[in-house]
Amino acid sequence: MASQSASVPVQARTTNAGWILPAFSLWWREVIRFYRQKSRVVGVIASPLVFWLVIGSGFGTSFRSGGAAGQQHYLDYFYPGALIMIVLFTSIFTMMSVIEDRKEGFLLSVLAAPVPRSAVVLGKVFGGTTLSAIQGLIFLAFSPLVGVHMGFGQFLMVTLTVFLVSFALTALGFAIAWPMDSNQAFHAIINLFLIPLWLLSGALFPLSGASVWLRLVMRINPLTYGVEALRMLLYPATSSMVSLSTALDTLVLFSVIIFLVAFAVANRRTTKPAA
Repeated sequence: MASQSASVPVQARTTNAGWILPAFSLWWREVIRFYRQKSRVVGVIASPLVFWLVIGSGFGTSFRSGGAAGQQHYLDYFYPGALIMIVLFTSIFTMMSVIEDRKEGFLLSVLAAPVPRSAVVLGKVFGGTTLSAIQGLIFLAFSPLVGVHMGFGQFLMVTLTVFLVSFALTALGFAIAWPMDSNQAFHAIINLFLIPLWLLSGALFPLSGASVWLRLVMRINPLTYGVEALRMLLYPATSSMVSLSTALDTLVLFSVIIFLVAFAVANRRTTKPAA
């Protein structure tokens, strides 16, 4: 009896380590590999920054004269959209590592090991989530330039919103990349689906000023609620067509659904039998 009772904690520890350690290892590998590639780090931050400054400065006067968002300058209005762009690019392109790992044989060795696929999904998705959330929060250093001065509670809510958007987009990138064998196909899906997802999120123009059919598309776009949540947190005085609680609830629901989809895609994937 003593030997049996003593073996129970050992078995429990072995079971926990069966998915915790592999998930942690994959998470750490994603973080280290990304930050070793300095050009990717610079590009993820610099591209949306240039985009924000050029478009914000160019459309600034015309946007204010329209009065769609009061007298807010377009640089201020576009700031949450630029932050979401950083999160989008980092989340999606980080998941290109799934395709690279398959080509290099690393993914095959992981799948051949006695590791549950839930650990693979968790490690890869949380690795991409960590990277995209950090990159997005780094962009908050420019918030004083648009008149944003956050308190601690406000910063925590912004961090939560960025994390939810990062998690959902990373899981979406994982689900897209897992069945693919080439980077070209992955880029094609991004250009066809994910870039319009960002364009129709209220990042470039307000939902209230869109046509009826476009407003409907923007309302069913989950990324719209991420942009709106950030805008309400960064600019509490601005009006919004949704409440903050509704936006956050939608992001949580979207994150859970997309993660379950990613998990289902990973478990459905099987190796083709040899001819």
